[in-house]
Parts: sequence; structure tokens; C-alpha cells
Amino acid sequence: MTDQDLKVANKQELLHKEETTSTDKYFVPTVDIFETENEVTVVAEMPGVDNDGVDISLDADILTIKGRMDIADEDKNWKILLHEYETGHYLRRFTVAETIDQENIAATLNDGLLKIILPKSMPAQPRKIEVRSE
Repeated sequence: MTDQDLKVANKQELLHKEETTSTDKYFVPTVDIFETENEVTVVAEMPGVDNDGVDISLDADILTIKGRMDIADEDKNWKILLHEYETGHYLRRFTVAETIDQENIAATLNDGLLKIILPKSMPAQPRKIEVRSE
């Protein structure tokens, strides 16, 4: 295995395009996206976020994922020897295709992994239309 085989993916801080009054730091959660014949699955990594801290919304075909961490003050008795892990909240947006059944999107959170299931709409099936007399 060479150095090129292993690549460290550093946290990417979200840079706000708009002005904000909040001093909270936001990161872009890393995601994997999988597709099957029936659905698209988004798996987002948001360590430290619990169910109460997740907000998923869909507005004008934009799926917004927010994860808020309960950032507690560090123990005052601790003497930090090395500080590599930055804490903050998470924010990511995706455009959802019109083939997604927006009414049946579901999500679960387990051990910092958010899994969002985006079911595909079933295409109209050919059918015979019965003609009745009045």
C-alpha cells in the first residue's frame, strides 16, 4: 500500500454566502449516495448529533440536512495535550429530482450516521380503461 492509497479527508467548513449573526461553526457532512431501481439512499456522517439535533426539510425541490451538536464546555480540569477534532454543526443541501416520491421520504439516525431514503415515484403503468354505458 502506498501513501496515495490512503487519503485523509479533513473536515470541510461550510462557508456562508450570506451574512449571519451566528458565530456557530458549520461543517459539510461527508455523504455516500446509493441508487437502486426503487430508491435513492443518502448516508451522511454527523458524529455527535442525536435525533433531537437533526432537522431535514424539503422546500422547492431542495433537501436540506442540518445537524446541531450540543457543544458542552470542556472540563475545566482538563489540560489539552493535542486538539485535532473540531466540533461544530452540520449543513448540506441537495436538489431532489422530480422522480422522487417527496411524500414518502424517510430518515433514521444511528451512531452518528444519518440515512435518508428517497423512494422513486412509480411510473404510470399501462392499463385498459373500461368504457361503461350511461
